[in-house]
Amino acid sequence: MEISAKDIAGLLRTLSRTANQPHFTSAIIAAAGRGTRMCDESGTTKQMMELCGLPVIVRTLKAFEESALINEIIVVALAEEIEIYDRYRSEYGLTKISAIVPGGDTRQESVLCGFEAISDKSDFVAIHDGARCLITPEMIDKVLNEAFRKGAATAAVKASDTVKRADIKGFITETINRDELWLAQTPQIFKTEVYRAAAYVAKEEGFAATDDNMLAEHVGFQVKLVDCGTDNIKITTPADLAIAEVILRRRTK
Repeated sequence: MEISAKDIAGLLRTLSRTANQPHFTSAIIAAAGRGTRMCDESGTTKQMMELCGLPVIVRTLKAFEESALINEIIVVALAEEIEIYDRYRSEYGLTKISAIVPGGDTRQESVLCGFEAISDKSDFVAIHDGARCLITPEMIDKVLNEAFRKGAATAAVKASDTVKRADIKGFITETINRDELWLAQTPQIFKTEVYRAAAYVAKEEGFAATDDNMLAEHVGFQVKLVDCGTDNIKITTPADLAIAEVILRRRTK
C-alpha cells in the first residue's frame, strides 16, 4: 500500500500529540444559547450561521479538534440542534466529540450539564463559547499550558479604552486605572476538581456568575490571565460576523 506525504504528516501529528500530552483535558463548548440578536428570519441561530464557507460552530470545533492538548470535546447544544451536531461530527471529522448534551436555562446551568458528561479521566476542563469561532489551536494550547502551570487560566485581552465608573444618574465618579483592567475571553481552563468544587458551591448557594472565572474567584482560587489578542471575538451581533469575515480573510493572505 502506498503511503502519501499527507498520511505521514498526519501520523507524525498524532504521535507528537500523544507524546506531548501531560494531562487529560476535556473541552466543553457552550452552544445552547439562542442568540436572539443574531437569529435571522429563518430562525437560524448564530452558531449555525455561515462564516466564510463554514458554520460558526464548526470553526470553533475544528480549532479544538486540532489542538494538540485536547482529548475530548463535549458540546452543549440546543435540544433541536443535537442531530445537526451528530451530522457535523462525521461530515467534518470531529473525532474528539465524545458527547452532545442539551443545555439548561442559563449558560451556567448549560456548562454544568456539559461538565457532568466529561470523562472520569479528566484532569483539566476548558470551557469555551461556541460563538467565539476565531480561536486557534495555538491560542488554546497557550492558555492550556498556563493552566497546567498555575491550576487555572483564561484567555483575555488588556483593556485599551479608558474605563469610567458612574453613579445611578450616569455621572462619572471615578476613572479606573486601565493598566489593571482586562477583558475576559474564552477558553477558561481549570483543574477539573477545582471547577467541580466551584460549580457545585455556586449551585448550592444560588451564586450567579457572568463567566466561569467568577466561579473560581468565588471560592478563592486564582486564575491567570493569558493575552490572546483582539481577534478572539464572540459573534453576538451582525457587525461581529462582518468583523470576523475580515479577520479570516486577513489570516489567509
